[in-house]
Amino acid sequence: MSDTDGKKPLGLGGARPGSVKQSFSHGRTKNVVVETKRKKVMVPKPGAGASSKSSGSPALGDPSRRPAGISDAEMERRLKALQAAKAREAEEAAQRAAEEKAREEERERRRAEAEAKEREEREREEALRLKQEEEERKAREAELRAQRKEEVRAKPAPKAAAPADPAAAEAAAARAATKGVSTTGPRKTDRDRDDRNTQNDRNSKGKGDEGRRSGKLSLREIEGEGGRQRSLAAMKRKQEKARQKAMGYGQKAEKVVREVQLPETIVVSELANRMAERGADVVKALMKMGMMVTANQTIDADTAELIIEEFGHRAVRVSDADVEQVIDSVQDKDEDLVARPPIITIMGHVDHGKTSLLDAIRNANVVSGEAGGITQHIGAYQVTTESGAVLSFLDTPGHAAFTSMRSRGAQVTDIVVLVVAADDSVMPQTIEAINHARAADVPMIVAINKCDKPAANPQKVRTELLQHEVVVEEMGGEVQTVEVSAKTGKGLDTLLEAIALQAEILELRANPNRSAQGAVIEAKLDVGRGPVATVLVQHGTLRRGDIFVVGEQWGKVRALINDRGDRVEEAAPSVPVEVLGLNGTPEAGDVLNVVETEAQAREIADYRTQAAKDKRAAAGAATTLEQLMAKAKADENVAELPVVVKADVQGSAEAIVQALEKIGNEEVRVRVIHSGVGAITESDIGLAEASGAPVIGFNVRANAPARAAANQKGVEIRYYSIIYDLVDDIKAAASGLLKAEVRETFIGYASIKEVFKVSGVGKVAGCLVTEGVARRSAGVRLLRDNVVIHEGTLKTLKRFKDEVKEVQSGQECGMAFENYEDIRANDVIEIFEREEVERQL
Repeated sequence: MSDTDGKKPLGLGGARPGSVKQSFSHGRTKNVVVETKRKKVMVPKPGAGASSKSSGSPALGDPSRRPAGISDAEMERRLKALQAAKAREAEEAAQRAAEEKAREEERERRRAEAEAKEREEREREEALRLKQEEEERKAREAELRAQRKEEVRAKPAPKAAAPADPAAAEAAAARAATKGVSTTGPRKTDRDRDDRNTQNDRNSKGKGDEGRRSGKLSLREIEGEGGRQRSLAAMKRKQEKARQKAMGYGQKAEKVVREVQLPETIVVSELANRMAERGADVVKALMKMGMMVTANQTIDADTAELIIEEFGHRAVRVSDADVEQVIDSVQDKDEDLVARPPIITIMGHVDHGKTSLLDAIRNANVVSGEAGGITQHIGAYQVTTESGAVLSFLDTPGHAAFTSMRSRGAQVTDIVVLVVAADDSVMPQTIEAINHARAADVPMIVAINKCDKPAANPQKVRTELLQHEVVVEEMGGEVQTVEVSAKTGKGLDTLLEAIALQAEILELRANPNRSAQGAVIEAKLDVGRGPVATVLVQHGTLRRGDIFVVGEQWGKVRALINDRGDRVEEAAPSVPVEVLGLNGTPEAGDVLNVVETEAQAREIADYRTQAAKDKRAAAGAATTLEQLMAKAKADENVAELPVVVKADVQGSAEAIVQALEKIGNEEVRVRVIHSGVGAITESDIGLAEASGAPVIGFNVRANAPARAAANQKGVEIRYYSIIYDLVDDIKAAASGLLKAEVRETFIGYASIKEVFKVSGVGKVAGCLVTEGVARRSAGVRLLRDNVVIHEGTLKTLKRFKDEVKEVQSGQECGMAFENYEDIRANDVIEIFEREEVERQL
């Protein structure tokens, strides 16, 4: 029923409420919209939601325009149903669009696959077609060759005319049979002529060759029977070439331009490898330039640069020092850093109890193993306290000769524990340790040791430290002091707590997941294990099998041994280990770096060795002739004591050499010809014999061949275990080279009263001894007006007519000078004696 019938509508738009409800329940939003349009009822858009009331909707906001019989709740429910239906419709549309897109992608994929398959099928068909054409061509050629042969064989020989002479006819027949040509008959076509020429060539070798080759097959005869067939491999190669040509793979690859690193000199083969070119091509290019070289010869950088440009590459000049750039200089990130144990160095004066204090902490006894009870080696140990904290200790010698060892210990440390004896107070090496700690800029803890002794005075130690600008906490400073006793164990816990507190303040961290880097604390040459280096790892983790370079040496880690003698697989930061696997003994203080390859390690070590050799040569060479002559003249006036030094560890050898070089003055000096580690060998004896030097062994011994060579050649070998004795003996030996000091002692004066001339003797002075005594063996000076006129010796000394040895004061005597007669009355004779006094350094 329409609106023009005059009937009132029911529900929405004239429809029954039930029908409207049913349309909503079935989700037919189209009918609802039509009904609302028919009644001109405004329905809010989907998404308006609860805001329809506030927005002034006519259906809900105005009760007069709402359809009769519909409540607010019913209207709200219908609107929600409408919105839900529209949302479902939008979702279905999006889903249909996604499905359509997926179907489109599937169609594209299938189309691409079909095209690829079709292209492959075309390539296969093309290959088969080419193969078939090739076979047909070969078949045609074989058929043509067979046809030609048949024609040649089936062609009848023309009959020759009968000659008048039967003998001539037989000779002509024989010649025809031999040459394969007809003696008579008309000439044929050009092809027949060619066939005859071919046949003549075949038969022109004579009867002997025909008999020899009659049972053999030729390639031409085989081809005549059906032709050569291509092998299956040849067909496959042809198909592969055709396929690659169809796919566009047949083009020549574009040349790759490389940046070639070019040192000062380079081997030809290495240059070819860096350019990725054939070595033969590089040698050929050099020969074109007029250089007859092989792949193993070296060329200069300028020539190599020309070759690089000729091959189309770019040359990058590098110096020899660039080989060290492979050493990893990683900047660690904060997230990679983890806590590491602190490194504590024990320093102080000799015999102040450093090693005993460390033994008390470690519950060990290292002092008993040291000669003379003093530490002469640098030791590295790791201690775990009762609280679980791990501490790494370095024990340094206190003797004055071991300055370099103390300096190295201060450079690699985090905390310095300065040990001062309470009964001895501050000493020279204590002051030196303070200076080392300041130079390394590390915090210091003062341990006042030997507090159990009656003469201990810790307050005196604190007071004397003020003179060296070390202000302790008890006097308002920042340096911690702990009173300890290594003998009784007093204060050890307090010392460990102070160390842990200082380490916590420093916040020591390191990155274990990087290439290892460490410092060589000590190095030695072991008889059974070879070169051994004590390394303190500072960064990264050192593992067994790592390739490393340390100073002028390189190697591969064969084994890692901790301070207790146990083998370990790796060493983390702040862990001291002994490293085995070096190719030589490094210098103490060298830095160990892990590299990637053995070639890099060898190259870096070779460069460092050459650089050190050049540096030594430059230091010892005179630049001008004047400098050379001045050096030679200076060496003439200086007496030298040459020595050969062998020690057990590198640090001890270094300390001995430094101590010996300090011995001497402007007249004498000690020259160390050679120093090293390990046992004394025959080569050391040979060097000492050539130089006239003694061999000094510090904690080492000579092997049997070296002892035999020393006895045979007369070379002196001296063994020492304490550095005091070594330095004192060398100083005494050097003092023996000093010239003795001549001292004059005046013993008397005599005045000349009269001069007499005696035949056979010459002029004789009649003298009166005015002071002291005159001796016949003494020296004399002739003074005239207090000026020395002559100095010499007496030829004669007489008392009356007798020759005497001496004349006392107040007596007269006669004196005659040796080879001098210009004497006068009133001259004064000064009498003196000379004595030689040995000098000491």
